[in-house]
Amino acid sequence: MYARVAVWEGAEAEGLRSGAEGMKERAGSGPPEGVPSKGFTLLIDPDGGRALAIGLFETEEDLRKGDEVLNTMSPPGDGMGRRAAVDVYEVALDIRL
Repeated sequence: MYARVAVWEGAEAEGLRSGAEGMKERAGSGPPEGVPSKGFTLLIDPDGGRALAIGLFETEEDLRKGDEVLNTMSPPGDGMGRRAAVDVYEVALDIRL
């Protein structure tokens, strides 16, 4: 499994919260079209104006396809800041309780 980690900076606290709420509302219909993701986690630091968006993908090919689509997208609403970095990791361990 592979993880795509996008780092967002310069966000407003309320922008992060409302953006996260918007993503949560749309999550019921699954990932965005063209993103073959197996999971997603959004971590926000409203006081620091930062967020980490972590997408999980079964294969490197799925990650590549998802990355292409996600790179064309903008965050929902205003105040989410700017994407500062995108990194890729191999998932060595994933425990969910």
